[in-house]
Amino acid sequence: MITHLRLINEVKLMENAIKLSHLVKKFGNQIVLQDVEFDVKVGQIVGLIGPSGSGKSTVIKIALGMEVGDGGEATVLDKKMPNRELLGQIGYMAQADALYDSLSAYENLKFFADMKGIKANQVTDEINHVAQVVDLTNDLNKRVSGFSGGMQRRLSLAIALLGQPQLLVLDEPTVGIDPALRRKVWTELRAIRAQGRSILITTHVMSEAEQVDEVALLLGGKVIAFDTPTQLKAQYQVASIEDVFLKAEGDL
Repeated sequence: MITHLRLINEVKLMENAIKLSHLVKKFGNQIVLQDVEFDVKVGQIVGLIGPSGSGKSTVIKIALGMEVGDGGEATVLDKKMPNRELLGQIGYMAQADALYDSLSAYENLKFFADMKGIKANQVTDEINHVAQVVDLTNDLNKRVSGFSGGMQRRLSLAIALLGQPQLLVLDEPTVGIDPALRRKVWTELRAIRAQGRSILITTHVMSEAEQVDEVALLLGGKVIAFDTPTQLKAQYQVASIEDVFLKAEGDL
C-alpha cells in the first residue's frame, strides 16, 4: 500500500495533475466538445469558465472517467482515465449535491471519510477542519433534510476537502455561498495550492476567475483561450476576466 508521504513525493515528480488532449464528446448528433485541450499543473489552480451549456461539466466528467469521450485522452495524476484506483486521491464536488438527507452533516462526513479510507484516528480532526472551513461547525449534528441549498453546497464542499486529496475538482463550489465565506473558502484553496496540491474549478463568479493561476475559456465546445488572467486581459485589451468573457462571447 502506498504511504501518504510516498504518494506526495510521487506527485511532486509529475508535471501535470490533469492533461486533456483533443477531447471530443457527442450526444447524438450534437457535438458538445471539439478538440478540447488544456492541463492543470501540479500545485496550480486552473479555472474553467464559459457560458451555461458550454460543456464545462462534461469536461470534468470525462476527466474523472464518469463519461467516456468520443475522441482524445484524459490523463489524471499520470494515469489514463477512467481509473478507479485514483478515486481516493481526488476530491470531487459536483453541481448537484449527492447527500444523505436522513443523516446529520457529521454522519455524512463520517460516511464519506470512511469511503475515502481515512484512518479512524484522523477522522474527527478531518471533519472538524473541513467543517470549520465551510462554517458548518455548529450544524454538524443537524439533519441534512433541514439544510438550506447553500448549507448543502457547503457540506458537499467539505466532503470534497476530506482526506487532503492531491487533486480537487470543484464544479461551481461557491454557488449560494455568501461573500465572506467565499473569501474564507478561497483562503483554504490557496493554502491547498501552497502544499503542492492541484485544483480545477468551474465558476460563474468572475472575481474568482481573477484568483486562479490560469483560465481556460470554453466556448462553442472549444477552449478558445488558455492563459494567466493577466495575459488574457492583455490579449483581449480589457480590465477584467469578466470583460474577457463578455468580449469572447461578442457581448462587449
